[in-house]
Amino acid sequence: MAEVSNELIFEGLKQVRQRLDRVDHKIDEIKSELNALRGHQISMQQDLQNVYGILGRSDMRFDHIERRLELNEVPAQ
Repeated sequence: MAEVSNELIFEGLKQVRQRLDRVDHKIDEIKSELNALRGHQISMQQDLQNVYGILGRSDMRFDHIERRLELNEVPAQ
């Protein structure tokens, strides 16, 4: 069986350490991308809430206009 020296173990550990450093770097990149996506999602949710608010106010204004012009449909009896 081949003799395993301390130098061989040390070289293997250095390679493992280098790969772990690259993995850590990639994880940091992914985390920052996820944070950016989360920020965009929050912005889109706020935009949708604003649109719904505007639509709600417009609907109330249309109802008011219809009442003033007496355009409401009266159900047939």
